[in-house]
Amino acid sequence: MTLEILNNFNIEQFQNDLIGWFEKEQRDLPWRKNKDPYRVWVSEIMLQQTRVEAVKPYYANFMGKFPTLEALANADDEEVLKAWEGLGYYSRARNLHAAVKEVKEVYGGIVPSDVKKIEKLKGVGPYTKGAILSIAYGIPEPAVDGNVMRVLSRILSVWDDIAKPKTRKVFEEIVREIISAENPSYFNQGLMELGALICIPKNPACLLCPVREHCRGYAEGVQKELPVKSKAKAPTMVPIVAGVLQTEDGRYVINKRPSTGLLANMWEFPNIELGEGIRSQKEQLTDYMKEKFELSISIDEYAMNVQHTFTHRTWDIFVFYGKVTGDIVETDTLKFVSKEAFEQLPFSKSHRTIYENCVEKITMQ
Repeated sequence: MTLEILNNFNIEQFQNDLIGWFEKEQRDLPWRKNKDPYRVWVSEIMLQQTRVEAVKPYYANFMGKFPTLEALANADDEEVLKAWEGLGYYSRARNLHAAVKEVKEVYGGIVPSDVKKIEKLKGVGPYTKGAILSIAYGIPEPAVDGNVMRVLSRILSVWDDIAKPKTRKVFEEIVREIISAENPSYFNQGLMELGALICIPKNPACLLCPVREHCRGYAEGVQKELPVKSKAKAPTMVPIVAGVLQTEDGRYVINKRPSTGLLANMWEFPNIELGEGIRSQKEQLTDYMKEKFELSISIDEYAMNVQHTFTHRTWDIFVFYGKVTGDIVETDTLKFVSKEAFEQLPFSKSHRTIYENCVEKITMQ
């Protein structure tokens, strides 16, 4: 199928046009200044599902804290999560940290350039593998993400649904056939840059496109209909009640999430998914604190509502103020902290929002 798609496609001229454009027009991005495999790796993990402009300050901060692979490997988990705080998709940080430790222990701190070795590292999927190998090591390996599939869907007039995993395989085969062996780094980055600047999702800037003469979608007038992408299901709404709970001496109750699963090892205000039945939100939170932490509390006024959308679910969090009325006993996963301690611990975006609106508000009163 791949060879049929590429019939009458001038691969060499396409490579030259794409790479020539990228050499002249590429954006000045901080991770392009140094082709160190570790730095490329960090940037590619951060750029997954996150906009370039949003990544820039996080990348600078992260590299300032962990300038080398060894520095990251030696850091503790909480320090890494704190540096990642606000970027979201925290499994990326945990997987990167675990993989970097493995590189230090197994490969002497050198990111492997072998396809089989690098793809076994935690969190390194086909795209990240291709990006590291091509950009850092000059190895002609495909780096296919949604942007690249959109670009090639239009250029080659491919009508396969890019939301289906099997379609990615098709495009990986295509890239293996058309990637530049001499400059795979600029070829892959050129496709990514084209998708970011010219061949954008809506209203592609075809008149500015450096490879327009190769584009079948443009020639057929169907570029705006491509790529084909089936819509994902809307995320499920999950109602949650949370408490901003203070002790008599003004400290706040926080607990640590489990070491596996969603937002693993992040700190948060105590909360529980609301169950069905006649018990009120306040009652459910009060009972949960007693059963889970053996902590007696009283709930005061309603504070705010905050939503946090993940890939398949949206947390709809109803927040209340409250007080601790019984004895307090700290554990590894339950702490009573001052306002200042919040700045040192990693929180998810939704619970950081609760802190900013509730804890600071209380403090200023």
